[in-house]
Amino acid sequence: MHLMYFTEQPMSTYPPAEGDRYGYTALLFPNKFFDPIAGSRLYNERLEEYRYVEECGWDGIMLNEHHNAPFCMQAKCNIFATAIAATTSRVKIVLLGNPLPVADNPVRLAEELAMIDLLSRGRLVPGIVRGGGVEAFASNTNPAFNRERFEEAHDLIIKTWTKPGPWRWEGNHYQFRVVNPWVIPMQKPHPRIWVPGVSSRETVVWCAEHGYPYIGLNLPTDMAKQVCTLFDDTAQQHGYQGGSAYRGALLQVRVDETEEKAMKNARQFMWMQGEFTGLTHPVWAAPSGYLGEWARRPMAELRAGYRSKQRKSGDNRSDFEARLANGTLIAGTPKQVIEKLRIRLEETRCSILALWGNDGAIDHKDSLSYIRLMGQEVLPALREIAKSLDLGDPFSIPVSRQYASAKWEIPQQERTASA
Repeated sequence: MHLMYFTEQPMSTYPPAEGDRYGYTALLFPNKFFDPIAGSRLYNERLEEYRYVEECGWDGIMLNEHHNAPFCMQAKCNIFATAIAATTSRVKIVLLGNPLPVADNPVRLAEELAMIDLLSRGRLVPGIVRGGGVEAFASNTNPAFNRERFEEAHDLIIKTWTKPGPWRWEGNHYQFRVVNPWVIPMQKPHPRIWVPGVSSRETVVWCAEHGYPYIGLNLPTDMAKQVCTLFDDTAQQHGYQGGSAYRGALLQVRVDETEEKAMKNARQFMWMQGEFTGLTHPVWAAPSGYLGEWARRPMAELRAGYRSKQRKSGDNRSDFEARLANGTLIAGTPKQVIEKLRIRLEETRCSILALWGNDGAIDHKDSLSYIRLMGQEVLPALREIAKSLDLGDPFSIPVSRQYASAKWEIPQQERTASA
């Protein structure tokens, strides 16, 4: 089992009333509300917390990136990964991850990741993502080509790591006369690829086709189980058994010395006006062409307000209470949290668990307390539960089952003619 610490690195010092006034806290929310002094303090507090994560016995640190919103200060997860690689010696550095469709130069990205892998002495897990709709607008990329760019960039990066150069690449979205980076990763044939998502059917199937573990991002238990079934069915079609080693989850979990304090801190997960990625417009979160056909009806209902009305008419609980009930938010003392996570592991059998413990205005002192309590009291119990459930080891499975597609190969005669 792999247990890692995560925080979105939020900047909760912006004036919340301004979010209500504008009606959004993403993409077009003015950056005049960014406080550089607070930003510098928060960056350095996060680095101290990450070092403490290793000291307290966690297995890894998960990093991600988002753009144009205060809920995540990581504009480039590779920068923090480099700092962590240089200041730690044991923990895995898990990037979930680099948004490939917004990368204009995947070869440059392959070089950056290779440097981090070398600096960390092979501790990098370079996860990849499609990125959110806001990322498409922030980077001026066409959301309709998001999945195409994701898959082609992936193939180019894998080939860059595994096929000695020089060679040429002529794709639909990327063209390089010479691919021959000097720096390549320490891990062979290449670092492990993990992929996070929020249950997109296409992404789950794609992961299973490639043999990449899929990490569900804060999914309710019933939805997580559906994802596991889809992955395992697809894996079987491709000649191997899926199972727990390929399953992962990111969960918002808050532990404190008392239940009262845990619940108080857990409410910080409801900041940003109660929205996971802040207030935004549906067309920003899921622009036309970004999602597959399966999402058309749900998105139409969401934009028409039908789904929100349906939820409110059938559930009188607050959003906070509802999330505690459906398992997307877990809070309590170490003993209480262990039992809640035990149930989650029994039902989903995930071997990769990212525990999200800091958000909103949770202060540095309470973040350090969380890291210590989890490391000393919760994580050892979770490892014992994993043994009793015979959960798989994600680092024992093959690195990948499908390398770069031959469709990007340039025939020998064309390579010779263009040389």
